[in-house]
Amino acid sequence: MSEMSAQVRKALEVAVSAIGGKPRDGQIEMAEAVANALTDRHHLMVQAGTGTGKSLAYLIPALVHGRKVLVATATLALQRQLVERDLPAVVPALEKELGREITYAIYKGVGNYICLAKMNSEEPDPDSEILLEASYLEKDAKRLHAWARSKNVSGDRDDAPEVDRRVWAANSLSGRECVGADRCAWGSDCFAAKAKTKAQSADVVVTNHTLLAIEIVDSHPILPERDAVILDEAHEFMDRTTQAVTEELTSGRVQRAAAMARKYMPGKLSDSFTHAADSFHDAMADYGEDVKGDFSRQGRLEEIPQSLEHPIRLVKDAANAIGQALGSSDEITDPDALSEWARVKGAVQEIATTAGKLLKMGDTHVLWYEPTFSTLHLAPLSVSHILRSNLLTQNPVIATSATLTVGNGFDAMAKSIGFIVGSDIDEEVDEGDIDPANLQMLDVGSPFDFANQGMLYLPKHLPEPSRDGTAPEALEELGELIDAAGGRTLALFSSWRGVEAADIHLRKVLAERPISIITQKRGDAVAPLVERFASDETSVLLGTMSLWQGVDVPGNSCILVAIDRLPFPRPDEPVMAARSALADTSGGSGFMQVSVPRAALLLAQGAGRLIRSVDDRGVVAIMDSRIVTKRYGQVLLNSMPPLWRTNDKQVVRDSLSRLRDSLK
Repeated sequence: MSEMSAQVRKALEVAVSAIGGKPRDGQIEMAEAVANALTDRHHLMVQAGTGTGKSLAYLIPALVHGRKVLVATATLALQRQLVERDLPAVVPALEKELGREITYAIYKGVGNYICLAKMNSEEPDPDSEILLEASYLEKDAKRLHAWARSKNVSGDRDDAPEVDRRVWAANSLSGRECVGADRCAWGSDCFAAKAKTKAQSADVVVTNHTLLAIEIVDSHPILPERDAVILDEAHEFMDRTTQAVTEELTSGRVQRAAAMARKYMPGKLSDSFTHAADSFHDAMADYGEDVKGDFSRQGRLEEIPQSLEHPIRLVKDAANAIGQALGSSDEITDPDALSEWARVKGAVQEIATTAGKLLKMGDTHVLWYEPTFSTLHLAPLSVSHILRSNLLTQNPVIATSATLTVGNGFDAMAKSIGFIVGSDIDEEVDEGDIDPANLQMLDVGSPFDFANQGMLYLPKHLPEPSRDGTAPEALEELGELIDAAGGRTLALFSSWRGVEAADIHLRKVLAERPISIITQKRGDAVAPLVERFASDETSVLLGTMSLWQGVDVPGNSCILVAIDRLPFPRPDEPVMAARSALADTSGGSGFMQVSVPRAALLLAQGAGRLIRSVDDRGVVAIMDSRIVTKRYGQVLLNSMPPLWRTNDKQVVRDSLSRLRDSLK
């Protein structure tokens, strides 16, 4: 064993005992692999099942090495767990073991912090003027301001009192609108600047996938320099990157920028921008009316609709003219005036940039119209090449998740993140760069005994789900399984329609049972729903996509996880549909290369909600017979935890009933 391996093992032992845990084989194996990747500067993908303790398995080797690491997560829950639970619990013991101070910090984008310049501005901008229209918004604003002025607050949206999103928008700004702390009157008190300063010197910086993605795509440093990047929840990184770099254009955003410009520099240029904004607003309203009810025109667009092209060009030209007229800020000495100039210039430039990209759209991008908020979206068809050149050549990347394999292999996920797999590409790597093909892959399994702890129910007698939603027979059987389990069920649906149909059916058939039904509604925050579900052992939680991942309810409240149908991407998901079409035209299969891997990962994530500790027992039921009747079903099954499988309904009902009775 190398000296470094011995140090990592010892430090891991110290950290695990500090939290009252026991060493786990998978955790030790992962920690040693991470240590090797940091020493040899190569990439690593690690699949580590639930219960492995993967956060300590990547944090400890980094701290032993003395390397500065950036940890990027997909969810707020994991960010908080790292900064508020894992690191505070182990750092004191590690400092003693390593004989040095260990620092850590969280860093988010500028828009996640209150902007004191905007909050204290005497010149209300269009965002603030909205607040005067509704008294309840004004109350929210007063609460937020009082909080921001109290001592030792972070200014971070996630710590702030819950306020309407419009109130937050009136007190925050985007990175493009920020003049920078050194040139702002409020710079010495700036919340975002303080968070960034703390992060610059920290050994471990925790951030989110989105911010890292924006930095990578723009090739513009936002986050502190680092020796290595750890992507936790890495199965989501490609989708989060795509979302982060998707451009959006709405008439509301254009009109806001025009109103800011008119206030700042009235005159002909502002008049023409206002006119362009109004024309665009009318054109978008007409287009929205025109396509209402015509679903074929609401999804992906091969090109900009003719009626919108000229108005978008007018917006771009008018915004560019104002951007040029605003010039540079060199002569502005008053900090308040400088902040206002930066906000106006940033807002106008953002519109000009987005409009320009829409007009230049080639076959590397996907354009679509979303009717609910009357928005044009433009997303890149693929982000893997950008991730490869701007991330994977710069630092060693450790990508980890409980679900990284599709049908027993890492290749699909590796390619989506930008790693070079097999004989894909034979590129020269510049001197000093890291080779994106220098990748090790490792599955450390899980400490859980899935085959003895859980059962996978695959009812092949049920009809396939139709376009109209879950089959009535599947809902009938779901009701019977929930009855046998005495509640204690997380039911996952791939659409809102499925949630609503199940809600109606279950309230009818379980009306006489002492089972409470908690149903997710559009816009509901996930955390309070999960808390209610966890605290009431006889409850059922019905929900859609946001509950398939990250829900952690060990114990007696969840002994049945039911999945209504295989979670293939919807045919009207523009980016997925475009990626599938590209695979088809390149001689492959869009279904097998795009839809099946996506469904496999979501299915594994959904099934992973059941066994959360060594004491958990229960059943995962997939109410979609295609998983056993179609050839691709085997790929999906191979991606799931190795639960004991059956298609015998009576065996499953009896098991749930016995388990329910043992919990009383």
